[in-house]
Order: sequence, then structure tokens, then C-alpha cells
Amino acid sequence: MAEKPNPADLRRLESSSTLSAGSLMLRLLLLGIIDAFVVWFILELTLRGFNVLAITFALLAVFFNIVILHRDAYPLRWMVVGLVLMALFAIYPIFYTGYISTTNYGFGHLLTKEQAIDRFENTKYLPEGSGAYTWTAFRSEDGDFALWLQREDGQNFLAYPDQPLIEAGPEIEGVGGLDAEGIPLSIKGYERLNRLTAVRHINELGEISFGAGDRIVLVSSLDKASELVPLYVYSEEDDLLINQQTGVGYRPINGAFTSDTGERLTPGFQISVGLDNFVQFIESPALQGPLVRIIIWNFAFAFLSVLMTFSLGLFLAIVFNDPMLRGRRIIQTLLLIPYTIPSLITIMVWRGLLNPELGIINETLRQLIGWAPPWFTSPWWSKGAILLVNLWLGFPYFMLICSGALQGIPTDLYDAANVDGAGIWQQFWNITLPMLLVAVGPLLVASFVFNFNNFNIIFLFIEGGPPIVGASTEAGHTDILISYVYNLAFAGGRGAQYGLAAAITFVIFVIVAALALFQFRFTRMWEEVSENV
Repeated sequence: MAEKPNPADLRRLESSSTLSAGSLMLRLLLLGIIDAFVVWFILELTLRGFNVLAITFALLAVFFNIVILHRDAYPLRWMVVGLVLMALFAIYPIFYTGYISTTNYGFGHLLTKEQAIDRFENTKYLPEGSGAYTWTAFRSEDGDFALWLQREDGQNFLAYPDQPLIEAGPEIEGVGGLDAEGIPLSIKGYERLNRLTAVRHINELGEISFGAGDRIVLVSSLDKASELVPLYVYSEEDDLLINQQTGVGYRPINGAFTSDTGERLTPGFQISVGLDNFVQFIESPALQGPLVRIIIWNFAFAFLSVLMTFSLGLFLAIVFNDPMLRGRRIIQTLLLIPYTIPSLITIMVWRGLLNPELGIINETLRQLIGWAPPWFTSPWWSKGAILLVNLWLGFPYFMLICSGALQGIPTDLYDAANVDGAGIWQQFWNITLPMLLVAVGPLLVASFVFNFNNFNIIFLFIEGGPPIVGASTEAGHTDILISYVYNLAFAGGRGAQYGLAAAITFVIFVIVAALALFQFRFTRMWEEVSENV
């Protein structure tokens, strides 16, 4: 005989089912709100021309919905927000940079082809023999304007913004009686402005296009208004932009509308250039001069920074590792102060200390030896100054980690070495340094990667200077690749070259990724994790 269900169990089951249904409804409600916002945001991005970003948000929204609704994706729900943010702020910029590196995106090529055509078609000009008018302004209570236009041949028009011109006649509705000069005394809903009042609004009137279609009238002076027509007409069938004033045709060539004589119109538009930016980065004679120097200095700066900061940090850690040294805790604490101060402040302080005119270091050196290094004008002294400042910023970090790593080295090894008659240097090279590198080695690689892209100290201290004489691009002797990319993208004398800068950035990414993989390989991090799984 089947056992009768326990009423208490049934009630708990019903309560659990109710809670599950309520939780599901709440989840669907929140998901619906999020989806509605995302759909609105995607539409806004699409309308503004950010199609790539709109597609990215659409794909992330689909992924988010699958994770929330699909039962098999339940383990991912706890990290779905982190995964979405990682994709949006880490993965997407990488792919977008790669995309930009294959385009001519930059100064003069910021628009799409459609946007450039619209810009040209909205350009107006005053053809010979076109309408020139005297004008009288009228203004409504809402701040809208209307113009009464009078032509020399006696023909008059009533003009509203973005509406066709209305030829004057007795049938015009809302126009009151005319004064002796043929100007309406009133227009329904508008107040006539006297000359003094119209002058106060001349700037507003000059920005308004009165009329519509092929007849656009703009206020050109206090007395005149001119009828303008489109300067360019685009033929979609022939893919040709025609200048109506000169009759010259312009065809799209390499991201710009170009005439048969080679004249290029501005602005241009974005096109795909394939790997041209990478080829220019590698082969261009204009870039090879500064680029080779910059790459060599970039690796030298990162290597010397790690070597100097690690050496000084290790030396101080060994010195203050002696328990018999008095006051070592206080001194160690004081030596950590540079690490606690924001690097921005420290760099600016050092810039002031090394100032060639007022810096206390240069003033002291002049008083002592009668000479001070040209920190900001000599290529070699400026590089030395940067390494000096970076040494001050970095040695406390390595002193801290080396102090901790030294505590992990067994003292039995040193006792055995003393028994065998090993000296201080033998103990250092055969015991201290090898044992220390086991723990500190990965951090050395990480420090090298950090200094390889250490934009702050290069830009804040000397902005990459002094400049390289004869370089065709804006480049300095202390520039590293990341600061050189910044100059190309934002501070170049020829204007921004985002496509070329993106190509160099992508190369930097590959280098840094290779260094990171080397770190994983060097530390065998993946192998250790796999062994513990």
C-alpha cells in the first residue's frame, strides 16, 4: 500500500514552487528592463553611425540573455556581468584597434563616405545672377523668426525657416497691411522688428536657413540676404561629385573625392587600406629614422629600469635584513615613502628639481663644480634623467618584495656555506640570487612589461623630448613606442593619424602579449595550475 504524503511536505513543496515562480517572474522583469534599455541604446548608436559598437552590444545582449535563461548556462550566471564588462572594456578595444589599423582613419578622413557626401551637398554658394534681397525680420513670442524679402525687380517673398519661399500677393494669409515701402505692418503670430532690435539678433539670423529645397536664403549683412544653391551634386549612378559652379567632377580615390587634375576635396572619408599602415610602419623611410631609435630606446629603457630598480632594491633589502642594524625599521619605512606618493606628483617634483634655471639640483651643482647637466636639451642627459626618476619611483617596490623573499631563504644554506668557506660574494651569487629569482623572477618580467609601456614618466617629465632633428614626424629622443603613438594620433604636426597609430599600438600589443606569454612560460604558471587541478 502506497504511503500517504505528509501534509507538511506538500506545503513546503507548494511554498517552494511559489518562490521559484516568483523568482522567475522577477528575473524576467529585470531582464526585460535591461533588454529594453540595451535595444534603445543600440538604436541610438546605429543612428549616430557607431555600427561596430552597436553590433558588439547586440552580441553581448544575446550572450547575457542566453546565460540568464538557459539552464545549462547556470554556472556562468555568477560571472556573466564580469564577462560582459571584460568583453566590452578589454576584448572589444583590441579588436576595434585592429579594425582601425586597417583603415585610413585620421585627420581629414573622420567621416564615412555617406557623411562626406551629405557635407558636400549641404555646402551652398551664390551663383551669378541669383536672388539678392533686402530683408525685414519678424519674431514670434517663441523666438522663431520670419523674413520679408524684397528683390530689386519689385518681387517680394515671405520666408520661414525650412519652408519653401512664399511669393507675395494678396492671397497670403496672416499678412497685414503694407507700409509705404511695401513691408507688412504685421504678420500673424509675429512681431515686426525695427532696425535696432534686428541688429541685436543678427547673429541668430545669420545661422538660420530660410526657404527649402534648391532655394535657400541666408542673411549675409545688415541690409542684404542672398539666395544660395547647393555647390555640389552627387550622382550615385556614376559615383561622381559635380561642382555646379565650375562643372568639375570629382571621383572617390583613396578616401577623397579627387578631380582629374589631382585636386582633392576636404573632408575625405574612411576606407579600408588593408595592411598599408603596417607596411608604412615597417618600410616608410620617413618613419624608419626615428622609429629605429625609438624601438631601441624602448627596450633599453625597460631593461635598464628593471635592472637599476631591482639592483638598488635588493641592495637595500640585504643591508636592512641584518637584525643587528639599529633603527632599520624606521629607515625602511622612510625608504618606502616614494612608493606611497602618486607618481604624477613625484614626476612633477623631479621636473622642478632638475629645472635648468631654477632647479635646486642644478643650482647646487653650479655652486659646487660650476656646471650642471643639460637634463632637458641633451639626448643622453635627458635619458639619464628619466632613468634616475624611474629609479626613485621603482626601488621601494623591489626593496619591499626582496625583503620578504629574503626571509624565505633557509638560514641552513648560509651556515653550510660558511662551513665550506664560501665568501660573501660566493654566497650571494650561488645562494641568495638564485633563490631570490625563483620568487622575484615573474615580478621582474611584469616590471619589464610595465616599463615598456610607461607613458606617464616619458610624457609628464619631458614629453618625449628633446626632439629628433630632421625627423619627418613628431618624435623625440626619449620617446618610447606608446608616447610616439600618442604623438601620431593626437599631437602630430600633420594632424591625427589614427590608422597608423592603431597599427603601431597593435604591434605593441603583440610585443607585450609575447612578453606575458614568456612570463607564464618562465614561471611555469600554467603547468603548476594544471598539476593542482
